[in-house]
Amino acid sequence: MTREDFFAYCLSEYGTKPDYPFEEDFETAVFRHEKNQKWYALVMKVSRKKFGQDSDERIDVVNLKQPIEIFGSFGKDDGVYPAYHMNKLHWISVLLPEASSDTVKFLTGASFEATKDKKKRKIK
Repeated sequence: MTREDFFAYCLSEYGTKPDYPFEEDFETAVFRHEKNQKWYALVMKVSRKKFGQDSDERIDVVNLKQPIEIFGSFGKDDGVYPAYHMNKLHWISVLLPEASSDTVKFLTGASFEATKDKKKRKIK
Protein backbone atom coordinates (compact mmCIF):
# COMPACT_ATOMS: atom_id res chain seq x y z
CA MET A 1 0.00 0.00 0.00
CA THR A 2 1.33 3.44 -0.80
CA ARG A 3 1.14 6.50 1.42
CA GLU A 4 -1.46 7.99 -0.94
CA ASP A 5 -3.52 4.78 -0.81
CA PHE A 6 -3.43 4.88 2.99
CA PHE A 7 -4.55 8.53 3.05
CA ALA A 8 -7.41 7.75 0.65
CA TYR A 9 -8.44 4.72 2.74
CA CYS A 10 -8.59 6.79 5.96
CA LEU A 11 -10.70 9.43 4.23
CA SER A 12 -13.15 6.96 2.71
CA GLU A 13 -13.39 4.61 5.70
CA TYR A 14 -13.15 7.02 8.66
CA GLY A 15 -13.75 10.45 7.13
CA THR A 16 -10.40 11.75 8.34
CA LYS A 17 -7.69 13.69 6.57
CA PRO A 18 -4.07 13.95 7.65
CA ASP A 19 -2.85 16.88 9.65
CA TYR A 20 0.74 17.95 10.09
CA PRO A 21 1.25 19.03 13.71
CA PHE A 22 5.05 19.24 13.69
CA GLU A 23 6.62 22.58 12.82
CA GLU A 24 8.42 22.56 9.50
CA ASP A 25 7.74 18.82 9.03
CA PHE A 26 5.24 18.39 6.22
CA GLU A 27 6.07 14.72 5.74
CA THR A 28 4.90 13.31 9.08
CA ALA A 29 1.11 13.06 9.11
CA VAL A 30 -1.29 12.35 11.95
CA PHE A 31 -4.80 10.93 11.65
CA ARG A 32 -7.14 11.79 14.53
CA HIS A 33 -10.65 11.11 15.71
CA GLU A 34 -12.85 14.09 15.00
CA LYS A 35 -14.46 14.18 18.47
CA ASN A 36 -11.65 13.43 20.91
CA GLN A 37 -8.67 14.39 18.70
CA LYS A 38 -6.82 11.21 19.73
CA TRP A 39 -4.35 9.88 17.20
CA TYR A 40 -5.15 6.56 15.61
CA ALA A 41 -2.37 6.65 12.99
CA LEU A 42 0.97 8.38 12.52
CA VAL A 43 2.56 8.20 9.06
CA MET A 44 6.24 9.02 8.67
CA LYS A 45 9.33 8.30 6.60
CA VAL A 46 11.80 6.05 8.45
CA SER A 47 15.04 4.37 7.44
CA ARG A 48 14.81 0.62 6.96
CA LYS A 49 17.81 0.36 9.31
CA LYS A 50 15.54 1.31 12.22
CA PHE A 51 13.81 -2.04 11.64
CA GLY A 52 16.99 -4.08 11.47
CA GLN A 53 17.19 -4.11 7.67
CA ASP A 54 20.42 -3.53 5.77
CA SER A 55 19.38 -0.40 3.89
CA ASP A 56 19.30 3.38 4.40
CA GLU A 57 16.22 3.68 2.18
CA ARG A 58 13.54 5.81 3.84
CA ILE A 59 10.11 4.24 3.54
CA ASP A 60 6.57 5.09 4.58
CA VAL A 61 5.67 3.62 7.94
CA VAL A 62 2.40 3.92 9.86
CA ASN A 63 2.29 3.62 13.64
CA LEU A 64 -0.97 2.17 14.95
CA LYS A 65 -2.29 1.55 18.46
CA GLN A 66 -3.31 -2.03 19.13
CA PRO A 67 -5.42 -3.66 21.81
CA ILE A 68 -3.51 -6.21 23.88
CA GLU A 69 -5.65 -9.05 22.52
CA ILE A 70 -4.08 -8.89 19.05
CA PHE A 71 -0.49 -8.10 20.01
CA GLY A 72 1.80 -10.80 18.69
CA SER A 73 -0.67 -11.89 16.02
CA PHE A 74 1.39 -10.18 13.33
CA GLY A 75 5.14 -10.06 12.79
CA LYS A 76 7.98 -9.09 10.50
CA ASP A 77 6.73 -11.47 7.80
CA ASP A 78 3.58 -9.33 7.69
CA GLY A 79 5.55 -6.05 7.60
CA VAL A 80 4.65 -5.38 11.27
CA TYR A 81 7.27 -4.40 13.88
CA PRO A 82 7.40 -3.04 17.43
CA ALA A 83 6.64 0.67 17.23
CA TYR A 84 9.34 3.03 16.10
CA HIS A 85 9.49 6.13 18.29
CA MET A 86 6.39 5.27 20.38
CA ASN A 87 5.41 3.08 23.33
CA LYS A 88 6.10 -0.49 22.20
CA LEU A 89 3.56 -1.88 24.67
CA HIS A 90 0.66 -0.23 22.86
CA TRP A 91 1.82 0.72 19.36
CA ILE A 92 3.17 -1.09 16.31
CA SER A 93 4.87 0.10 13.13
CA VAL A 94 3.59 -1.18 9.80
CA LEU A 95 5.91 -0.83 6.83
CA LEU A 96 3.51 0.22 4.08
CA PRO A 97 5.59 -1.16 1.17
CA GLU A 98 5.80 -4.60 2.83
CA ALA A 99 2.42 -5.15 4.49
CA SER A 100 -0.58 -6.36 2.53
CA SER A 101 -3.48 -3.95 2.08
CA ASP A 102 -5.70 -6.31 4.08
CA THR A 103 -3.25 -6.28 7.00
CA VAL A 104 -2.97 -2.48 6.93
CA LYS A 105 -6.76 -2.06 6.82
CA PHE A 106 -7.36 -4.56 9.62
CA LEU A 107 -4.74 -3.02 11.91
CA THR A 108 -5.92 0.52 11.12
CA GLY A 109 -9.46 -0.49 12.08
CA ALA A 110 -8.19 -1.97 15.34
CA SER A 111 -6.29 1.25 16.06
CA PHE A 112 -9.32 3.38 15.24
CA GLU A 113 -11.43 1.34 17.67
CA ALA A 114 -8.74 1.32 20.38
CA THR A 115 -8.53 5.12 20.38
CA LYS A 116 -12.25 5.93 20.30
CA ASP A 117 -13.96 7.58 23.24
CA LYS A 118 -14.93 4.98 25.78
CA LYS A 119 -18.52 5.04 26.96
CA LYS A 120 -18.66 5.85 30.63
CA ARG A 121 -20.87 3.78 32.85
CA LYS A 122 -23.25 5.64 35.07
CA ILE A 123 -23.14 4.66 38.72
CA LYS A 124 -26.56 4.49 40.28
